Amino acid sequence: MIPSHHWARNFTVTDDDIEYLTGLLLERETPLSSAELARALIEWRIQNEADEFEERFRNVQVYNPAQAYEVGQQVVFPAYDYALATVTSVRPGDNVEYGDFAVIGVEFDDAPEASQTREFAAELTLPHKLSSAGPGDMAQYTDPNSLTAEQILEANTDQIVDTVDERLSETPDLVILAGKWFPSELLLEVNDGHLFLAEAVLDLAGGGPMDTASILKEIGGLGDSPAELQVFSLNYALSSDNRFDEVGPAGRVWWYLKRLEPDDVRETPEMLRYQEIEYDRGALTPDMLALEAELDDELSPLQAPAAVGDEITITLTYPHRRAGTLPLNAKMRRIFPTAHRTQHIWVRLVDAQDGEEYQGWVVRQQRYVSGLSPLYRKHRMPVGAYVSVRQGDSPEKIVVDFRAHRARTEWIRLITPKNGQLSFENEKRAIGAEYDDLMIVGADDLAAVDALFQPTTSNRRSLVGLLRTLIAELSRLTPQGTVHAKTLYSAVNVFRRVPPGPIFATLATEPDFEHVGNHYWKLAGT
Repeated sequence: MIPSHHWARNFTVTDDDIEYLTGLLLERETPLSSAELARALIEWRIQNEADEFEERFRNVQVYNPAQAYEVGQQVVFPAYDYALATVTSVRPGDNVEYGDFAVIGVEFDDAPEASQTREFAAELTLPHKLSSAGPGDMAQYTDPNSLTAEQILEANTDQIVDTVDERLSETPDLVILAGKWFPSELLLEVNDGHLFLAEAVLDLAGGGPMDTASILKEIGGLGDSPAELQVFSLNYALSSDNRFDEVGPAGRVWWYLKRLEPDDVRETPEMLRYQEIEYDRGALTPDMLALEAELDDELSPLQAPAAVGDEITITLTYPHRRAGTLPLNAKMRRIFPTAHRTQHIWVRLVDAQDGEEYQGWVVRQQRYVSGLSPLYRKHRMPVGAYVSVRQGDSPEKIVVDFRAHRARTEWIRLITPKNGQLSFENEKRAIGAEYDDLMIVGADDLAAVDALFQPTTSNRRSLVGLLRTLIAELSRLTPQGTVHAKTLYSAVNVFRRVPPGPIFATLATEPDFEHVGNHYWKLAGT
């Protein structure tokens, strides 16, 4: 049997295949996914191969040494991978040990010329294992190289479905929505009146989200066509209209009015905006790269590990605490829905402490999740707190947790702006959650701290200057007079959104800074 991976390795989608799949969609009048179409195509090919096998071996005998053969007869040899041959001669055999028998000469159809003609025993009366192989008619056999669609897809689903999906996307007569394909010529008409009614329905629902079937019910449907076709047609019309945003997680199509989406969904919060800084990644030492991976900033060029577990924990940074967001970093993307077809995905954020639910949004392209402000305020979450997320009991539910404990007074770094300048002090504050001591930073006067934020290039000091000021200020708070790289990363991001890479590269390449070991830094010459 041909291994299934050989089947996938040689798998291509031809024009004839596309014609068959298009005809299938026209015949069924039902949208089908790439996976469903891939299965249908494989089953069609298997059937074609079976028909070709049957036709090729019609009136062909399986070689059996006990049988008699005539010149011109076709014979198939299972021992030679079912090679087909034609009998070209028949003569008496000459071996006293075998008694009376015949020898047939055959020519193999696909063999090289030098080895085309071979001889085999026939009319053999002595016992032979091939003589008891059963009926000689090839019609009793099936293609020995055939595989079922289940066997093929089980080992090669992604490769085959991706190939089908890519080829379908090049077919102008087909449209795709929510992962399903359909011929554009069969779409139902959706006019301006239908769209205005859909907008009104969503408006009354506070913007959404609503699934397409519910919208159809409210607007009276699109006639008497099958429900699935109505849903597909309305989906296509809504996706082509800028008033509507598809916001469902994978496998679900939900709609929301764009104008009623929260401000921090339609526009990235200022605190999270990063104006890219060029730097030499070659300057990062292995220890720095390991620390960058540990911090797992959503702006760092990191790949998620193959396995991340059912729960992901991040350390809350100042920009996300202030904006009420979570980073959509390499690991978080394995937990939150990130359907590639849409930029905004509506989710329910579930507070693991008390079960309260909040409306949240995955802003995929900008790599953050919004909607956490009420939860952060309720629990007085500190910057540097460990926040965990895990999948809830449905695709749109994400459970948000933290390591809570009875509030206790602890010393933390507090931002205390003085005359519009950076300043830090160690102060006592009540903390009710576990946190990273190297990352924690507090602020009593948020307005004063916000005034220090540098959102534009025109009023932004250089990263070198910012690091120099921060090391000078933060080193006052420790007996050693040094500052950990994680603390610098946390502090820099109070005033300017920067991932770890540029910070670490600046520390490594600028003569103003001196590394004293274990990720600790000080100003050179101090």
